Amino acid sequence: MTPTDLPVLTIDGDRVDDLESFTREFSTFLDDHTWRGNLDAFNDILRGGFGTPEGGFVLRWVNSDRSRQTLGWDATIRWYEENLKVCHPDNRADVRARLDRARKHEGTTLFDWLVDIIRIHGPGGRESEDRVHLDLR
Repeated sequence: MTPTDLPVLTIDGDRVDDLESFTREFSTFLDDHTWRGNLDAFNDILRGGFGTPEGGFVLRWVNSDRSRQTLGWDATIRWYEENLKVCHPDNRADVRARLDRARKHEGTTLFDWLVDIIRIHGPGGRESEDRVHLDLR
């Protein structure tokens, strides 16, 4: 159940073609800050203090099924391929293994990662005090 006492921020999946466009869409909610797509930074942003409403909010993701597709396996494979180019040499074997799994459609996708990060900050999540409620539509 979505709380009615919290502000609603809406992402339109019809405007999400990749992680960059999701990043751009979400950054419109931030004051004087631009999120550049780093997933650790996204987690930090959801804790507050970057311009999202204090006291929590509902993140309503309309047309989320389209985003599930556009942030699916192809986008995840591209993300791993790019990450492989810049990651620390000690991490390359792990990234390569994850890339191989993604190519077999095993594991989780970028869409799954974003949803999981958001849910950490909502009901039942380990940082639920942030009161970020995900409403997938």
